[in-house]
Amino acid sequence: MNTGKEKKGWFAKLKDGLDKTRKNITSRVDELIKHYRNIDDDFYEELEEALIMADVGVNTTIEIIEYVREIVNREKIGDPERIRGLLQDKIISILDDKHESEITYPCVYLVVGVNGVGKTTTIGKLASRYRAEGKKVLIAAGDTFRAAAAEQLEIWADRADSTVIKHREGADPGAVIYDAIQAAKSRGIDVLICDTAGRLHNKKNLMRELEKINRIIDREYKEAYKEVLLVVDATTGQNAISQAKLFKEIVGITGIALTKLDGTAKGGVVIAVKSELDVPIRYIGVGEAVEDLQIFDPSAFAEALFDEGV
Repeated sequence: MNTGKEKKGWFAKLKDGLDKTRKNITSRVDELIKHYRNIDDDFYEELEEALIMADVGVNTTIEIIEYVREIVNREKIGDPERIRGLLQDKIISILDDKHESEITYPCVYLVVGVNGVGKTTTIGKLASRYRAEGKKVLIAAGDTFRAAAAEQLEIWADRADSTVIKHREGADPGAVIYDAIQAAKSRGIDVLICDTAGRLHNKKNLMRELEKINRIIDREYKEAYKEVLLVVDATTGQNAISQAKLFKEIVGITGIALTKLDGTAKGGVVIAVKSELDVPIRYIGVGEAVEDLQIFDPSAFAEALFDEGV
């Protein structure tokens, strides 16, 4: 259980990490609220522009605006001050995962995503989180195509007091995952985290490789809870959605980790990704430290986004 001090520290990190996005969204909403005495078409138009500029996305922005309009008309709201609360409520509703499932052990993470999004770092931080909970963690270096990928994983594994299963560079990734599964079974591992290639020669090769690894996990590790975790870089904005759609098509992602939220004013992409793909956001990265990979909490995210406190 978190103490008040720990919870405050956790929320403060989240709020700090969302600082650029909050200024981009909330500050503009506050300006609108101060500028407009009544809620009219011009107000909605500027609100729509503010959300799109924060990379909430056109479709998601339209959904949010329609919700606000409906409530305003139904409850005959004339005070723009009420808009802040309506936005927060709708964002929580979009982000809330209606089909949340409990992780059981053993579990296996198949971690996918293009190169450069923070995949290796996310794997290391995830391993550290589980080790802090007392779980036995094993990491599979399934990206055999990128030079030094396994070595980078080993650095993180050392920090997390975990072990890496690896083969030589250029080896068959499926063989690495197979060996890692056998090792996980024999060693009584709680959490197996599998890295994968972020870039192959073309989409077809990437699809074939990931599908093969997926089949190996399904065949060899039936008893494990499986999470196909897509890592995307929040600073890429709408491109993150394009990546998510591609990987969802290829390998059927079950969760998303959005990294580098602290480095962007376009954190509204969190809302867009969840709305357009209906895949739960599992983790968000709001800083460099291990503890800055946070389990995603929709209510806390919305509160941090609209929190006016210092």
